[in-house]
Amino acid sequence: MPRPLRVAAAYGWRLLVVGAAVYVVFIVLGRFHLVTLAVFLGLVLTALLGPFTDLLARWLPRSAAVTGALLIAIVVLFGVLSLLGAEVATAWPGLRQVFAGGVSRIERWLEGPPFHLKHGTLAQFQTWISRLVSSNRTSLINTAVSGVGRLAEALTVAVLAVFCSIFFLHSGSRMWQWFGGQLPERGRRSVRTAGRAAWTTFTGYTRGIVLIAATNAVLVGLALFVLGVPLVLPLAVLEFFAAFVPLIGSPVALAVAAVVALAAKGPLVALLVILLIVVIGQLEGHVLHPLVMSRAVSLHPVVVALAVVCGGVTAGVLGAVVAVPLVSVAWSVYGALRS
Repeated sequence: MPRPLRVAAAYGWRLLVVGAAVYVVFIVLGRFHLVTLAVFLGLVLTALLGPFTDLLARWLPRSAAVTGALLIAIVVLFGVLSLLGAEVATAWPGLRQVFAGGVSRIERWLEGPPFHLKHGTLAQFQTWISRLVSSNRTSLINTAVSGVGRLAEALTVAVLAVFCSIFFLHSGSRMWQWFGGQLPERGRRSVRTAGRAAWTTFTGYTRGIVLIAATNAVLVGLALFVLGVPLVLPLAVLEFFAAFVPLIGSPVALAVAAVVALAAKGPLVALLVILLIVVIGQLEGHVLHPLVMSRAVSLHPVVVALAVVCGGVTAGVLGAVVAVPLVSVAWSVYGALRS
């Protein structure tokens, strides 16, 4: 057999074995996806609260520092949620009238050039939706009931994530040292190197994406406030969470803002919001990501896009969120072990 074929065959069967092993690992993680998600969220909380906990630990015992950091984070989270609920509840009566008039304006606009829709097309569409909802009422009720179960799962994941983060913050380094001590002596150095590189990349990505998301949310909130678009705070929070999906999340959130602007303020303001999508996308891609993410993540935009799409196809929105940090950690570990 020629040597190139022998080498290709040797690489081929080894890659098949490695691929099968990785596939089995992902199957096992999929079986326990709630536990996997809880541990991932616990690591995210640890990455975000770690510096604040270390700062409090200068004056307080470690246990008190961990408790204080978690309590402050929970208070901030519930404060934001209460502000969202208060704004939506306050603005809802007026928004119903605004959106009712906005739908009429949209219908008149679509009936003119360049669309020239027939009069009453939107009304027929609304009637069709009402009939569809009425005919599928049973399935919708079943979906709502299953949604209650999903809510219970989400609460379970949140509680388990907080529980894990408490111990990660309090004694994460000792847990890692204990894990390394269980390995053979010859493999401990490589594992320590890989773990250090993985955690550095993961914390850098987590803190960087939070900073980018917060910057995008502030810019979107200020722009929508200046344009007079309603529901500024909910739309800014939507932009914050959508920014965790690179390249895709921000345009989707701003598209929702454009629809709200179209219904409330008309086509001109909606066009300005669409221009805002382009500006913030350029700012995020050419300024924020190079400045904030350059040290933590060294992935080409094509790799990021492919990772987001593959993660979304595999596991939905959650996969799209997890894909980029997973690929970044894997690449940093490979680089650390190779060097």
